[in-house]
Amino acid sequence: MSKTPESAELYQKAFLQLIAEDKNISFHAERGREFLYRPGQLLVSVEDQQRVIEKLRENNIVARPGEGFAGMARITLPNNAEEIPRIVRLLRDQRNWPNQRVPLVQPHHVIVGHGGLVMGNPGDRPYPTDPISAPKMDDRLRDVRVGIIDTGISQGADSDHSDWFAERYAKEADDVDPAFSNGDVFALQGGHGTFVAGVIQGAAPGVTFDPEIALDANGFGDEERLCRKITELGRKKINVLNLSLGCFTEDDVASEPLRRTIAALPDDIVVVASAGNSGTQRPSWPAALCGVTAVAAAEQTKDGAIVPAWYSNWGHWVDACAIGNRASTYLKGEWKLPGEASTPFALWAYWYGTSFAAPMVTGRIAATMASDGITAAQARDKLLSEPEFAPGYGVFVK
Repeated sequence: MSKTPESAELYQKAFLQLIAEDKNISFHAERGREFLYRPGQLLVSVEDQQRVIEKLRENNIVARPGEGFAGMARITLPNNAEEIPRIVRLLRDQRNWPNQRVPLVQPHHVIVGHGGLVMGNPGDRPYPTDPISAPKMDDRLRDVRVGIIDTGISQGADSDHSDWFAERYAKEADDVDPAFSNGDVFALQGGHGTFVAGVIQGAAPGVTFDPEIALDANGFGDEERLCRKITELGRKKINVLNLSLGCFTEDDVASEPLRRTIAALPDDIVVVASAGNSGTQRPSWPAALCGVTAVAAAEQTKDGAIVPAWYSNWGHWVDACAIGNRASTYLKGEWKLPGEASTPFALWAYWYGTSFAAPMVTGRIAATMASDGITAAQARDKLLSEPEFAPGYGVFVK
Protein backbone atom coordinates (compact mmCIF):
# COMPACT_ATOMS: atom_id res chain seq x y z
CA MET A 1 0.00 0.00 0.00
CA SER A 2 1.44 3.39 -0.96
CA LYS A 3 1.52 6.44 1.25
CA THR A 4 -1.26 8.94 0.59
CA PRO A 5 -2.17 12.38 1.99
CA GLU A 6 -5.62 11.00 2.81
CA SER A 7 -4.15 8.26 4.99
CA ALA A 8 -1.94 10.73 6.87
CA GLU A 9 -4.97 12.94 7.49
CA LEU A 10 -6.98 9.99 8.85
CA TYR A 11 -4.08 9.06 11.11
CA GLN A 12 -3.88 12.57 12.57
CA LYS A 13 -7.66 12.70 13.06
CA ALA A 14 -7.51 9.41 14.94
CA PHE A 15 -4.70 10.75 17.15
CA LEU A 16 -6.66 13.90 17.99
CA GLN A 17 -9.80 11.87 18.65
CA LEU A 18 -7.95 9.76 21.21
CA ILE A 19 -6.81 12.93 22.99
CA ALA A 20 -10.36 14.29 23.02
CA GLU A 21 -11.70 11.04 24.50
CA ASP A 22 -9.01 10.53 27.14
CA LYS A 23 -9.98 12.16 30.44
CA ASN A 24 -6.37 11.91 31.59
CA ILE A 25 -5.02 14.06 28.75
CA SER A 26 -5.70 17.75 28.17
CA PHE A 27 -4.61 19.67 25.08
CA HIS A 28 -3.43 23.27 25.38
CA ALA A 29 -4.15 24.44 21.85
CA GLU A 30 -2.64 27.95 21.84
CA ARG A 31 -1.14 28.25 18.35
CA GLY A 32 2.61 27.76 18.36
CA ARG A 33 2.57 26.88 22.08
CA GLU A 34 0.64 23.60 22.01
CA PHE A 35 1.33 20.91 24.57
CA LEU A 36 -0.37 17.96 26.25
CA TYR A 37 -0.70 17.63 30.02
CA ARG A 38 -2.33 15.71 32.85
CA PRO A 39 -5.38 17.69 33.97
CA GLY A 40 -5.45 18.93 37.56
CA GLN A 41 -1.76 18.36 38.30
CA LEU A 42 0.99 20.85 39.06
CA LEU A 43 4.62 19.81 39.52
CA VAL A 44 6.59 22.04 41.89
CA SER A 45 10.08 21.85 43.32
CA VAL A 46 9.90 20.40 46.82
CA GLU A 47 11.29 23.57 48.39
CA ASP A 48 8.55 25.66 46.74
CA GLN A 49 5.61 23.39 47.49
CA GLN A 50 4.27 25.03 50.62
CA ARG A 51 4.40 28.61 49.41
CA VAL A 52 2.75 27.63 46.14
CA ILE A 53 -0.06 25.92 48.04
CA GLU A 54 -0.48 29.03 50.20
CA LYS A 55 -0.55 31.29 47.13
CA LEU A 56 -3.18 29.11 45.48
CA ARG A 57 -5.35 29.12 48.59
CA GLU A 58 -5.05 32.91 48.80
CA ASN A 59 -6.71 32.88 45.39
CA ASN A 60 -9.44 30.46 46.51
CA ILE A 61 -7.97 27.56 44.56
CA VAL A 62 -8.26 24.18 46.28
CA ALA A 63 -4.74 22.70 46.37
CA ARG A 64 -3.88 19.27 47.73
CA PRO A 65 -0.34 17.89 48.10
CA GLY A 66 0.21 14.52 46.48
CA GLU A 67 2.98 12.01 45.90
CA GLY A 68 5.73 13.48 43.76
CA PHE A 69 8.60 12.06 41.69
CA ALA A 70 12.04 12.99 40.36
CA GLY A 71 12.58 15.48 43.17
CA MET A 72 9.37 17.30 42.33
CA ALA A 73 6.27 17.62 44.50
CA ARG A 74 2.82 17.10 42.99
CA ILE A 75 -0.10 19.39 43.78
CA THR A 76 -3.59 18.41 42.63
CA LEU A 77 -6.23 21.01 41.78
CA PRO A 78 -9.49 19.02 41.65
CA ASN A 79 -11.67 22.05 40.87
CA ASN A 80 -9.35 23.56 38.25
CA ALA A 81 -8.30 20.58 36.16
CA GLU A 82 -8.37 22.42 32.82
CA GLU A 83 -6.92 25.65 34.22
CA ILE A 84 -3.40 24.33 34.69
CA PRO A 85 -1.75 26.39 31.89
CA ARG A 86 -3.29 29.65 33.16
CA ILE A 87 -2.35 28.89 36.77
CA VAL A 88 1.23 27.98 35.82
CA ARG A 89 1.65 31.32 34.05
CA LEU A 90 0.30 33.18 37.07
CA LEU A 91 2.67 31.32 39.37
CA ARG A 92 5.61 32.09 37.05
CA ASP A 93 4.79 35.82 37.01
CA GLN A 94 7.27 37.78 39.11
CA ARG A 95 4.58 40.40 39.86
CA ASN A 96 2.78 37.80 42.00
CA TRP A 97 5.90 37.27 44.11
CA PRO A 98 7.07 40.73 45.23
CA ASN A 99 10.59 40.58 46.70
CA GLN A 100 10.56 36.77 46.35
CA ARG A 101 12.03 34.22 44.00
CA VAL A 102 9.56 32.87 41.43
CA PRO A 103 8.83 29.21 42.25
CA LEU A 104 9.80 26.36 39.96
CA VAL A 105 6.43 25.12 38.72
CA GLN A 106 5.12 23.37 35.60
CA PRO A 107 2.29 21.18 34.29
CA HIS A 108 2.71 17.40 34.32
CA HIS A 109 3.39 17.02 30.59
CA VAL A 110 2.25 14.12 28.46
CA ILE A 111 4.92 12.40 26.34
CA VAL A 112 4.34 11.08 22.81
CA GLY A 113 6.28 8.71 20.57
CA HIS A 114 8.02 10.49 17.68
CA GLY A 115 7.43 8.03 14.98
CA GLY A 116 4.69 13.83 12.85
CA LEU A 117 2.79 16.51 13.02
CA VAL A 118 0.29 17.32 15.77
CA MET A 119 2.50 17.10 18.83
CA GLY A 120 5.62 15.62 17.25
CA ASN A 121 4.03 12.17 16.93
CA PRO A 122 4.37 10.23 13.66
CA GLY A 123 2.68 12.22 10.92
CA ASP A 124 1.48 9.05 9.28
CA ARG A 125 0.93 5.39 10.05
CA PRO A 126 3.38 2.63 9.06
CA TYR A 127 3.06 0.83 5.74
CA PRO A 128 3.74 -2.81 4.83
CA THR A 129 7.04 -3.50 3.12
CA ASP A 130 9.14 -6.46 1.95
CA PRO A 131 11.32 -8.47 4.34
CA ILE A 132 14.82 -7.17 5.04
CA SER A 133 17.85 -9.43 5.21
CA ALA A 134 19.42 -9.49 8.66
CA PRO A 135 22.82 -7.80 8.88
CA LYS A 136 25.84 -9.94 9.77
CA MET A 137 26.21 -10.09 13.54
CA ASP A 138 29.30 -8.57 15.16
CA ASP A 139 30.16 -10.67 18.24
CA ARG A 140 31.95 -7.70 19.82
CA LEU A 141 28.60 -5.94 20.20
CA ARG A 142 27.27 -8.49 22.68
CA ASP A 143 29.15 -6.63 25.37
CA VAL A 144 27.51 -3.29 24.46
CA ARG A 145 24.13 -2.73 26.07
CA VAL A 146 21.46 -0.33 24.78
CA GLY A 147 18.35 0.70 26.72
CA ILE A 148 15.19 1.37 24.67
CA ILE A 149 12.31 3.14 26.41
CA ASP A 150 9.30 3.04 24.11
CA THR A 151 6.12 0.97 23.62
CA GLY A 152 8.01 -2.21 24.50
CA ILE A 153 8.85 -5.19 22.30
CA SER A 154 6.42 -7.51 20.52
CA GLN A 155 5.55 -10.79 22.24
CA GLY A 156 7.21 -12.93 19.57
CA ALA A 157 10.00 -10.61 18.46
CA ASP A 158 12.76 -13.13 19.20
CA SER A 159 11.05 -15.88 17.16
CA ASP A 160 9.38 -13.80 14.42
CA HIS A 161 12.68 -11.99 13.80
CA SER A 162 15.11 -14.55 15.17
CA ASP A 163 18.06 -13.33 13.06
CA TRP A 164 17.55 -9.86 14.51
CA PHE A 165 16.54 -10.40 18.13
CA ALA A 166 17.12 -13.97 19.37
CA GLU A 167 19.25 -14.01 22.55
CA ARG A 168 19.79 -10.25 22.35
CA TYR A 169 17.38 -9.25 25.12
CA ALA A 170 15.86 -10.79 28.23
CA LYS A 171 12.17 -11.63 27.74
CA GLU A 172 10.17 -10.05 30.55
CA ALA A 173 6.37 -9.98 30.69
CA ASP A 174 6.20 -6.28 31.59
CA ASP A 175 8.20 -5.32 28.47
CA VAL A 176 5.66 -6.70 25.95
CA ASP A 177 4.05 -4.13 23.65
CA PRO A 178 0.21 -4.47 23.84
CA ALA A 179 0.31 -3.31 20.19
CA PHE A 180 -3.34 -3.87 19.28
CA SER A 181 -6.43 -1.76 19.88
CA ASN A 182 -8.72 -4.77 19.38
CA GLY A 183 -8.17 -8.24 17.96
CA ASP A 184 -5.28 -8.03 15.52
CA VAL A 185 -5.89 -4.36 14.59
CA PHE A 186 -2.94 -2.18 15.53
CA ALA A 187 -3.22 0.75 17.91
CA LEU A 188 -1.79 4.03 16.58
CA GLN A 189 1.76 3.32 17.70
CA GLY A 190 1.57 -0.42 18.26
CA GLY A 191 4.89 -1.92 17.21
CA HIS A 192 6.78 1.39 17.52
CA GLY A 193 9.28 -0.06 20.00
CA THR A 194 9.86 -3.19 17.88
CA PHE A 195 10.50 -0.99 14.84
CA VAL A 196 13.01 1.13 16.82
CA ALA A 197 14.78 -2.00 18.09
CA GLY A 198 15.16 -3.21 14.51
CA VAL A 199 16.74 0.08 13.42
CA ILE A 200 19.27 -0.21 16.26
CA GLN A 201 20.09 -3.83 15.31
CA GLY A 202 20.52 -2.76 11.69
CA ALA A 203 23.09 -0.16 12.72
CA ALA A 204 24.71 -2.32 15.42
CA PRO A 205 23.99 -5.98 14.54
CA GLY A 206 24.33 -8.18 17.58
CA VAL A 207 24.06 -5.47 20.22
CA THR A 208 22.37 -6.43 23.48
CA PHE A 209 19.34 -4.32 24.35
CA ASP A 210 16.89 -3.84 27.20
CA PRO A 211 13.36 -2.76 26.14
CA GLU A 212 11.18 -0.91 28.63
CA ILE A 213 7.65 0.53 28.35
CA ALA A 214 6.89 4.19 29.01
CA LEU A 215 4.35 4.67 26.18
CA ASP A 216 1.04 2.89 25.71
CA ALA A 217 0.16 1.29 22.38
CA ASN A 218 -1.21 4.62 21.11
CA GLY A 219 2.08 6.35 21.90
CA PHE A 220 1.08 8.25 25.06
CA GLY A 221 2.98 8.45 28.34
CA ASP A 222 3.95 11.13 30.82
CA GLU A 223 6.95 12.56 32.63
CA GLU A 224 6.39 10.43 35.71
CA ARG A 225 6.49 7.07 33.94
CA LEU A 226 9.35 8.10 31.67
CA CYS A 227 11.44 9.32 34.64
CA ARG A 228 10.79 6.07 36.48
CA LYS A 229 11.94 3.96 33.52
CA ILE A 230 15.05 6.12 32.93
CA THR A 231 15.99 5.67 36.58
CA GLU A 232 15.45 1.89 36.37
CA LEU A 233 17.72 1.56 33.34
CA GLY A 234 20.27 3.85 34.95
CA ARG A 235 20.75 1.21 37.64
CA LYS A 236 21.59 -1.40 35.02
CA LYS A 237 24.80 -1.71 33.03
CA ILE A 238 23.63 0.10 29.90
CA ASN A 239 25.94 2.17 27.70
CA VAL A 240 23.47 4.05 25.51
CA LEU A 241 19.82 4.99 26.13
CA ASN A 242 17.48 5.54 23.17
CA LEU A 243 14.42 7.76 23.65
CA SER A 244 12.35 8.02 20.45
CA LEU A 245 9.79 10.19 22.21
CA GLY A 246 9.35 13.58 23.84
CA CYS A 247 7.05 16.45 24.66
CA PHE A 248 6.49 20.11 24.06
CA THR A 249 6.15 22.10 27.28
CA GLU A 250 4.38 25.21 28.50
CA ASP A 251 6.23 28.24 27.10
CA ASP A 252 9.02 25.87 26.00
CA VAL A 253 10.50 25.76 29.50
CA ALA A 254 12.65 22.65 30.01
CA SER A 255 10.99 19.68 31.69
CA GLU A 256 12.40 19.84 35.20
CA PRO A 257 11.69 16.22 36.20
CA LEU A 258 13.36 14.95 33.02
CA ARG A 259 16.30 17.29 33.54
CA ARG A 260 16.82 16.06 37.09
CA THR A 261 16.38 12.40 36.16
CA ILE A 262 18.81 12.46 33.24
CA ALA A 263 21.34 14.52 35.22
CA ALA A 264 21.28 11.80 37.89
CA LEU A 265 22.30 9.05 35.45
CA PRO A 266 25.84 7.66 35.67
CA ASP A 267 28.24 9.79 33.65
CA ASP A 268 29.15 6.90 31.34
CA ILE A 269 25.62 6.54 29.89
CA VAL A 270 24.98 8.41 26.63
CA VAL A 271 21.35 9.49 26.10
CA VAL A 272 20.04 9.85 22.53
CA ALA A 273 16.59 11.38 21.89
CA SER A 274 14.50 12.21 18.84
CA ALA A 275 13.87 15.87 18.01
CA GLY A 276 10.18 15.50 17.10
CA ASN A 277 8.22 15.79 13.89
CA SER A 278 6.46 19.15 13.82
CA GLY A 279 8.79 20.85 11.34
CA THR A 280 9.63 23.61 13.81
CA GLN A 281 12.60 25.01 15.74
CA ARG A 282 10.56 24.66 18.92
CA PRO A 283 12.49 22.45 21.38
CA SER A 284 11.27 19.00 22.29
CA TRP A 285 12.19 17.52 25.64
CA PRO A 286 14.25 15.57 26.64
CA ALA A 287 16.11 16.00 23.30
CA ALA A 288 16.82 19.70 23.95
CA LEU A 289 18.34 19.11 27.39
CA CYS A 290 22.05 19.77 27.82
CA GLY A 291 23.97 16.51 27.63
CA VAL A 292 21.34 14.71 25.55
CA THR A 293 22.20 13.93 21.92
CA ALA A 294 19.26 15.39 19.99
CA VAL A 295 18.59 13.79 16.60
CA ALA A 296 16.70 15.36 13.70
CA ALA A 297 15.75 13.56 10.48
CA ALA A 298 17.04 13.74 6.93
CA GLU A 299 15.60 12.06 3.85
CA GLN A 300 16.81 10.93 0.45
CA THR A 301 15.27 12.46 -2.66
CA LYS A 302 14.43 10.49 -5.80
CA ASP A 303 17.70 11.63 -7.41
CA GLY A 304 19.69 10.34 -4.43
CA ALA A 305 20.43 13.63 -2.66
CA ILE A 306 20.27 13.73 1.16
CA VAL A 307 18.28 16.73 2.41
CA PRO A 308 16.69 17.84 5.70
CA ALA A 309 13.37 16.04 6.20
CA TRP A 310 10.38 18.36 5.81
CA TYR A 311 8.72 17.03 8.96
CA SER A 312 11.71 17.17 11.31
CA ASN A 313 12.16 19.58 14.19
CA TRP A 314 15.48 21.41 14.03
CA GLY A 315 17.43 24.17 15.74
CA HIS A 316 20.53 25.13 17.70
CA TRP A 317 19.76 22.37 20.21
CA VAL A 318 20.04 19.55 17.64
CA ASP A 319 23.31 17.62 17.53
CA ALA A 320 22.87 15.13 14.71
CA CYS A 321 20.56 13.87 12.01
CA ALA A 322 20.06 10.59 10.17
CA ILE A 323 17.68 9.20 7.57
CA GLY A 324 14.24 9.03 9.20
CA ASN A 325 12.37 7.23 6.40
CA ARG A 326 13.10 3.58 7.07
CA ALA A 327 11.99 -0.03 6.79
CA SER A 328 12.37 -2.19 9.88
CA THR A 329 11.08 -5.09 11.97
CA TYR A 330 7.38 -5.09 12.78
CA LEU A 331 4.47 -7.36 13.78
CA LYS A 332 1.71 -9.39 12.17
CA GLY A 333 -1.66 -7.64 12.17
CA GLU A 334 -3.87 -5.16 10.37
CA TRP A 335 -4.17 -1.40 10.08
CA LYS A 336 -7.71 -0.08 9.90
CA LEU A 337 -8.70 3.50 10.62
CA PRO A 338 -12.21 4.91 10.15
CA GLY A 339 -12.68 5.60 6.45
CA GLU A 340 -9.79 3.37 5.44
CA ALA A 341 -9.67 -0.19 4.10
CA SER A 342 -7.90 -2.81 6.20
CA THR A 343 -4.19 -3.27 5.43
CA PRO A 344 -2.41 -6.50 6.48
CA PHE A 345 1.14 -6.50 7.85
CA ALA A 346 3.47 -9.50 7.79
CA LEU A 347 6.32 -8.65 10.21
CA TRP A 348 7.89 -5.76 8.26
CA ALA A 349 7.00 -2.08 7.91
CA TYR A 350 8.08 1.24 6.43
CA TRP A 351 7.64 4.31 8.66
CA TYR A 352 9.07 7.81 8.87
CA GLY A 353 9.95 10.17 11.70
CA THR A 354 12.75 11.34 13.94
CA SER A 355 11.81 8.29 16.05
CA PHE A 356 13.71 6.24 13.50
CA ALA A 357 16.59 8.65 12.94
CA ALA A 358 17.49 8.58 16.65
CA PRO A 359 18.00 4.78 16.88
CA MET A 360 20.26 4.95 13.83
CA VAL A 361 22.53 7.31 15.79
CA THR A 362 22.19 5.12 18.89
CA GLY A 363 23.24 2.08 16.87
CA ARG A 364 26.18 3.87 15.30
CA ILE A 365 27.42 4.94 18.75
CA ALA A 366 27.22 1.30 19.90
CA ALA A 367 28.97 0.03 16.76
CA THR A 368 31.77 2.59 17.13
CA MET A 369 32.27 1.56 20.76
CA ALA A 370 32.78 -2.05 19.67
CA SER A 371 34.93 -1.39 16.60
CA ASP A 372 37.23 1.16 18.27
CA GLY A 373 37.25 -0.23 21.80
CA ILE A 374 36.16 3.11 23.28
CA THR A 375 33.49 4.36 25.68
CA ALA A 376 30.01 5.47 24.67
CA ALA A 377 30.88 9.12 25.28
CA GLN A 378 34.04 8.82 23.17
CA ALA A 379 32.07 7.12 20.38
CA ARG A 380 29.42 9.85 20.48
CA ASP A 381 32.07 12.58 20.36
CA LYS A 382 33.79 10.89 17.43
CA LEU A 383 30.54 10.75 15.44
CA LEU A 384 29.72 14.37 16.25
CA SER A 385 33.15 15.69 15.29
CA GLU A 386 32.22 16.02 11.60
CA PRO A 387 31.05 19.31 10.03
CA GLU A 388 27.40 20.34 10.36
CA PHE A 389 25.17 18.82 7.68
CA ALA A 390 22.78 21.80 7.51
CA PRO A 391 22.02 24.70 9.88
CA GLY A 392 20.06 23.35 12.83
CA TYR A 393 20.45 19.67 11.85
CA GLY A 394 23.84 18.87 13.34
CA VAL A 395 26.13 16.19 11.92
CA PHE A 396 24.76 13.67 9.42
CA VAL A 397 25.21 10.10 10.69
CA LYS A 398 25.00 7.25 8.20
